[in-house]
Amino acid sequence: MKNKSTKKNAKGFIGKVMNKTKKFIVTSNDLALSKTDKAISTSLEVTAEWQAVADKAIKGGLKLAANQQDLVFDILNEIKDHAVESKKRLTKLVA
Repeated sequence: MKNKSTKKNAKGFIGKVMNKTKKFIVTSNDLALSKTDKAISTSLEVTAEWQAVADKAIKGGLKLAANQQDLVFDILNEIKDHAVESKKRLTKLVA
């Protein structure tokens, strides 16, 4: 008799342990899923913000490059005009 009741008690104990283990695993899985979801959402938000910053930097950089290019060509035209004028003056002096 003791043997049968011991087996029943053992099965009941194992069943309780299995139920607790199952609840723990489900809770752990839910927690991991929610934390992962939160981490991914945060990563996407931060990436979107940095993408906007990078977009502004690129646009600003392109405007700056265009302005510098215009400035260089304006200066080169001024130097060319100055060189042509200097050549005319030098030609008058030497001739």
